[in-house]
Amino acid sequence: MSPNLRASLYMVSSMAGFAVNDALVKSLDGALPTTQVLAVRGLILSILIGLVLWQRGLLPRLREALTPLVGLRASMELAAAYCFLMALVALPFANVSAILQALPLAVTLGAALVFREAVGWRRWTAIAVGFAGVMIIIRPGTGGFAPASLWVVISVLFAAARDLSTRALPASLPSLLVSGATTVLVSVFGFVMVYLAGNWTGMSWPQLGILSLAAAFLFVGYQFIVLSMRTGDVAYVVPYRYTSLLWSIMLGYLVFDEVPDGFTLLGSGVVIAMGLFTLYRELTQTRRLRQSVLP
Repeated sequence: MSPNLRASLYMVSSMAGFAVNDALVKSLDGALPTTQVLAVRGLILSILIGLVLWQRGLLPRLREALTPLVGLRASMELAAAYCFLMALVALPFANVSAILQALPLAVTLGAALVFREAVGWRRWTAIAVGFAGVMIIIRPGTGGFAPASLWVVISVLFAAARDLSTRALPASLPSLLVSGATTVLVSVFGFVMVYLAGNWTGMSWPQLGILSLAAAFLFVGYQFIVLSMRTGDVAYVVPYRYTSLLWSIMLGYLVFDEVPDGFTLLGSGVVIAMGLFTLYRELTQTRRLRQSVLP
């Protein structure tokens, strides 16, 4: 199996894990503060990752994760998670996921600006049209505009920075250490903020069970997205993020009885089409490059 194919399977698995985690958190219906959700879910996830690190004999290598680049990635994940949860409690499940589909385009844009990856005028146009699709979903200046949608847009920017920083990590650094460092930072931030705000809310056993299950699925998402971004080419891998919309629509309908409206479906279609076009252009250029070097 080629690295890109393996990376695509990792990405599909990651999106499923994230979607189920999101559905579980949304099922709490805002009963717990966002910072408390980050704290408790992060603590459970930290314990889970710590056990796996111990089982694999990686605990002696913890110091390798104490680098500025890992700290940058963890900070971007923290910011993205906080903004996303703020939107999740206020918007329909499918709408949040639909706006999040702009992430592959944001990553492609970031890869061009940060890593100087070649992006021609066609892909620049696709990126612009894709973000226009996001505007169709958000509908600014109309009666259908929901201010909470901006939380998702901000989350996309932070998540793109997270994925790009993941690409810059050394190949020798285990993915579990990266996930562990990220999770600990998120959990500590959550506990500090909920303490400073003084809004800790007593949890029932079912709520704790939901957060524990969410942590397990978030572990799947974290681990596989790190593996995906470190295994395959950015332009090849990121379009497989679109599978998250399929998971979200299905979960939104089955769990929350939500059906996305026409604007959401239209905007999602535009964003996904542009993302697939960037993939097509990348594969076409790669094929031409390989043919040009053949004897």
